[in-house]
Amino acid sequence: MSYCLNPNCPNPENLAYSDRCQSCGSQLLLCDRYRVQKALGQGGFGATFLAFDEALPGEPSCVIKQLRPSGTTPHVLQMARELFEREAVTLGKIGNHPQVPRLLDYFEDHQQFYLVQEYISGATLQQEVKQSGTLSEAGVKQFLSELLPLLQYIHEHKVIHRDIKPANIIRRTQDSRLVLIDFGAVKNQVTQASVNQSEQTALTAYAIGTPGFAPPEQMAMRPVYASDIYALGVTCIYLLTGKSPKDLEYNPTTGEMMWESYVQVSDHLVDVLRKMLEISVRNRYKTAEEVLRALDLEPYLESLSKSMMIQSSGDVKDQANQHPEDSSNSCANISGLSVAQIAAAICARRAKAAEGTGTMHIGKTQQRVVTTKASTLASKCSDSQQQPSKVMRQLDHQSLLTAYLKGRRDFALHNLSLINLQGANLSEINFHSSQLERANLQGANLHSSDFGQASLNRANLKDANLSKAFLGNADLEGADLRGADLSYAYLQNANLRGANLCGANLTGAKLSEEQLTLAKINWMTVRPNGKRGLL
Repeated sequence: MSYCLNPNCPNPENLAYSDRCQSCGSQLLLCDRYRVQKALGQGGFGATFLAFDEALPGEPSCVIKQLRPSGTTPHVLQMARELFEREAVTLGKIGNHPQVPRLLDYFEDHQQFYLVQEYISGATLQQEVKQSGTLSEAGVKQFLSELLPLLQYIHEHKVIHRDIKPANIIRRTQDSRLVLIDFGAVKNQVTQASVNQSEQTALTAYAIGTPGFAPPEQMAMRPVYASDIYALGVTCIYLLTGKSPKDLEYNPTTGEMMWESYVQVSDHLVDVLRKMLEISVRNRYKTAEEVLRALDLEPYLESLSKSMMIQSSGDVKDQANQHPEDSSNSCANISGLSVAQIAAAICARRAKAAEGTGTMHIGKTQQRVVTTKASTLASKCSDSQQQPSKVMRQLDHQSLLTAYLKGRRDFALHNLSLINLQGANLSEINFHSSQLERANLQGANLHSSDFGQASLNRANLKDANLSKAFLGNADLEGADLRGADLSYAYLQNANLRGANLCGANLTGAKLSEEQLTLAKINWMTVRPNGKRGLL
């Protein structure tokens, strides 16, 4: 079919390879090369179409966006033109990133403006949730691990997307990577300060973005980088609950979205999402890097909170005896620590535990030490992690299964080497940074589980269900994964040296060819692109 791009055409559908529209007589081959097949969507300032490029061998697909503002008043036309040109400039500047559509062409034809970009085949996250249901905590962490580095890249190019939402994120069919689309609302030349009133234009006189996903400062026409962080947080809530912002209630006093009762995730992820969704920009994460750093601390926080409770009571007694005037502030000293300080405190405590030097107390003096010596303590943390058995908790298989059946899912930082969990149903379990060397997990259901940074050296995972599991930075050297279901699993930076992937299903899995070359595969292995074989 050939589709007519005349906005006023009463019947735009035509026979394939027609030269002119049968209804309005408009030429159908755009710029003598692009043949439009069908309409994809209509926004406030433009309409998008699927087309073929007949000037190239194989006539590859592409997306054509036509400037088509909903209003005709001069200020709306000016705003639409500025946004359209801005999208072209932005895609030209950042479109070499694998998770951003490439800009292919930009031109004017018969007084109409067109933008041609790479066609991304796949389903949006909105469509995925509607078809397959919501994501687990591991799935959301995997989502964030893919989107946050992309967001960091975009912000480093001084671009605010301003319309991050599930409908604008596509899981590409080719490699299952997430691609951010629709840069029609972007803002360039970003300043974190308020907009100078003398610089107001028709463009800044209107709030741009999707209500509910856009934070208050963006709707007030003063977006900042953290505005995208908020929209990403709202997207996470949608992925966890399947509920759009309009389906949720808001606190009438603070304006905050009330979402926590609808999710069942770890307290730490709740805290991260809360800070992403702070109404006040001052209290929200400022950069994607900050969110990534906060997420990386997850395996340490449970043990930290327990030790803090024990140590804080000890500190209160010590301070009451030694410094009575400070005893009432001991809890404030602990709660006042920043994420970086807490991380350093954990590292120092572990380093001391590994050296057998006793417990670390977090008081006023120690807080200053944590702040000034974070890099030294981080080094100690790295050293102490080389001796995991001295800092990890032990658990036998029966205790673990009993706790799981009672609803517990968090088993991060446990020493579970040689444990026998063959055939167990452990979906959505958290084994982040745990030791599982030579563990028997054959045939276990580990769907959507978190094995990030875990050691699975020579573990038996034969025929295990690891679909959508998070295995980023995990050590799978020598692991037996024959026949395992690793579809859509996240394996980036995982060590697969000597891992046996014969007959494993890696459809849609996130890993590199370099990783696969280190593993054993055969003609029955299903590769990430869905094809079987060695090539």
